[in-house]
Parts: sequence; structure tokens; C-alpha cells
Amino acid sequence: MIRIRLDYVLLDNRMKLKDLAEATGLAVNNLSILKTNKARAIRFSTLDTLCKALNCSPGDLIEYVPAEGQD
Repeated sequence: MIRIRLDYVLLDNRMKLKDLAEATGLAVNNLSILKTNKARAIRFSTLDTLCKALNCSPGDLIEYVPAEGQD
């Protein structure tokens, strides 16, 4: 499973979702979908925008979590 770690990165940056939306021009509802891991896909341009605003790399925002029972 791929997990978006936006909530953790926001905490590390002491930033609220609304502040991120204002800084990036991305809609709060779209950021919320990412934050709650309900997104099915993410555009590279969105990932680039988030990385610039949060001063992070894609690996800080995305992680792979093996399914239970898989190694």
C-alpha cells in the first residue's frame, strides 16, 4: 500500500492545511483527500508544488507500507 504522509509533514512544518492551500494555490478539499489517504493518484506537478511549499522531497510525502502477511 502506498501512503501519503502529508499530515506528518504538515506537523513537522507547523502548518495547517489552509495555510498550505494558500501557499500552493491547491484546493483545500484536494489537499484533504491527500491528507486522509483517500487519493487514488497524485500528479507529478502537484507533488512538485507540495515539495516546494513544504521544503521536502517526494520520499518525505510518500511511503510504501507492505500489506499484512507480506514481507
